[in-house]
Amino acid sequence: MRAAGRSVRTRLRVRLAASDPGLLRLTAGLRTVGAIALTLAVLAPLGADITHLVAGAMAAMVATFAIREKQRGPQAVTLALGLPVALASVSLGALLNARVVVGDVFFVVLIFCAVYGRRFGDRGTALGLIGFQVYFLSLFVGATVAALPELCGVISVAFGCSAVMRFAVVAVSPAGILQRLRQAFRARLSQLISAQIDLLDAAPDDVDKALEAVREGTGRLHETALMIQARLEEGTPDESTARLVQRRVADAEIAAERLGLLLLSARSAERADTLTLHLPGAPAPPVGRLPAPDEATATLRRDLQALRELVLRAGAGDSGTALAHLRNRLLGYRDEENLPVAPPAVQDVFRAIGEGARAVLGLRTALDGPQDESDDTPATTRSREELDAEDAAIDAREETEGEEELAGLQRPTTRAAVQVAVGSTLAMVGGELLSAQRWYWAVLACWIVFLNTASTGEILVKGYRRVLGTVLGVLAGIVLAGVVGHHTWTAFALVLLFIFAMFYTAPLSYTLMSFFVTAALGLLYTLLHTYSLSVLVLRVEETALGAACGIIAAAFVLPVRTDRRTNELLVTVLERLTDVTEGAVDQLSGGPAADLLDKARDLDQALGDLRAATQPLTHPITPLRARRDTARYVVALLETCAYHARSLAATAELLPTHPSIAADPRLRGAVRRTVRNIEAIAARVGDEHAVAEVETGPSIASLLEPDAAGTPRYGRITGRVLRHLERLDEAVAGLARPLGVPVVAPKR
Repeated sequence: MRAAGRSVRTRLRVRLAASDPGLLRLTAGLRTVGAIALTLAVLAPLGADITHLVAGAMAAMVATFAIREKQRGPQAVTLALGLPVALASVSLGALLNARVVVGDVFFVVLIFCAVYGRRFGDRGTALGLIGFQVYFLSLFVGATVAALPELCGVISVAFGCSAVMRFAVVAVSPAGILQRLRQAFRARLSQLISAQIDLLDAAPDDVDKALEAVREGTGRLHETALMIQARLEEGTPDESTARLVQRRVADAEIAAERLGLLLLSARSAERADTLTLHLPGAPAPPVGRLPAPDEATATLRRDLQALRELVLRAGAGDSGTALAHLRNRLLGYRDEENLPVAPPAVQDVFRAIGEGARAVLGLRTALDGPQDESDDTPATTRSREELDAEDAAIDAREETEGEEELAGLQRPTTRAAVQVAVGSTLAMVGGELLSAQRWYWAVLACWIVFLNTASTGEILVKGYRRVLGTVLGVLAGIVLAGVVGHHTWTAFALVLLFIFAMFYTAPLSYTLMSFFVTAALGLLYTLLHTYSLSVLVLRVEETALGAACGIIAAAFVLPVRTDRRTNELLVTVLERLTDVTEGAVDQLSGGPAADLLDKARDLDQALGDLRAATQPLTHPITPLRARRDTARYVVALLETCAYHARSLAATAELLPTHPSIAADPRLRGAVRRTVRNIEAIAARVGDEHAVAEVETGPSIASLLEPDAAGTPRYGRITGRVLRHLERLDEAVAGLARPLGVPVVAPKR
């Protein structure tokens, strides 16, 4: 019973870690709700009225979610600076509340400054957000000069309670967040292996469904790897440790993706295309039963389950003879003589399991330190020696690249500030026509649709989601207002619940977040005795108006078209792809060592930005179906390219430390066509009038010059590199058609 209880707790812990990597959403929700609850607990015994309780709750929420720095010291400085900004903002709101023209002009100036402040990093963003939201708070509660001293005291209490929650009650260090992200990576890795086991066992009619689960698991694992990379600098004690963790996470990710690809190939009549793992909805190739003896199939299933167990138990800190036995058996597949009798494609899967076990061993050593080596077999000892040699070769080289500084209205922060100011002015005028008392809701909606958006398409989609969530929230508010009535503390409890749900669902669904915000506001109106059906309907009207004004401003004031932004990001991705590919092949050809992990990380980040920018094109509501399919196909091809580039970089990183891997100077010539094609596509995307063509021709392997007579054409490692180069070359050529780049055969 006790063991069963531990097993259930372990499964629940794994699911929670996988669903909320780093527990970032849970922490944000608990910290914000805790700050609000603590503020109410302090103010209520002091006899604060409902208006001040609502103001304190809103101020505590703003003071908590506005802070974005990762280190505690900068967080404390920003919070300390935020208090005088908040007090100045609420004071100006109270003074200008009755002066319509002057107050409106100041509000527009404040909005411009708040958005422009993003140029100064997280602190500028936070202070601008605090200034805007607290000014909005003064309008919401109807602040007056007479009530200003009490209101300033309430805001001071709210900031103090936010500090207590942030630095004492729900204190989170960068190292702690990174630790939880590493647990999430292991959890998602185990889930991906589970999906791969399901793919192995799936009937032919169910392969597409199983493949979609593998595809989703691969994407979720990559997402967690990127989150870890973003936290390495703050969460590790030194650059060397950061690079070690980065390398081991990359090794595990590549090994897991390669295992899925080889497993699909083993079930297919021919080698599976890497694109199948990246293109949503892509059908699986024709598959049948695994072409292997029943004994080999059973062994393969057992070893996949053993690999998953190895990931889970290593993540839980388990050790012992049983775990060592699992690890040793799987690592043995890296030696050719230990492979079961099976077709070559199935033996490749066993080799991939061995590489996956090696990646898990390296991950555990990097994250948890040295392990007990008493039960090691020769294969395990060899793997440890390889990992130790790689670790010793890691240095703390650091590259800095200067970026061209944009000036004037071309700077994104300046452009966004002008757009928001114009949109807010329109929303202000329209909102006044709808309601002289609630006009600020339109301004808030206009402000919000511009947050974290960079193109007209993104603003359009966000505005649509905002309106939809608001309509649903109004319906919920109507029901809740009737049920709660004037039960103050019941209403506050529900508000806290909705605020937690708002922060927990914000990264997942903007529509859900808007729903919870509107439902909470309906309860706040009830507490302020200003609730009515007409008020909630007005809320929808003002929100729709504000979203429309934001879209109009984005479309006609210094517009950034979605096509233009995606093209710029696409060129960046292609440039990063060239950097990684050239750097890896140059090192594999005998060139000097380079910081390939950093280049691969830059490629992943650029591809993530492009993926986010194409969401308006791939959104279900888009009427341009062909354009949506093209965008999905292009992004999937680029993800395929990125996978092969990462694999090349990982192989190149092994070169200085593995005597079994020798440089092959011929590889430098084999990659030239691929690099030229990438550059041609980038030139055509950057300038549609550019004269650029993609060249096709013989296989990459055939481009290698033959060795001297009597020696092998190339070894196993060079063969692996050539396979990645071949797939990369095919994917790059595949980009030409959807992007409108001519394809020509080589001239003889």
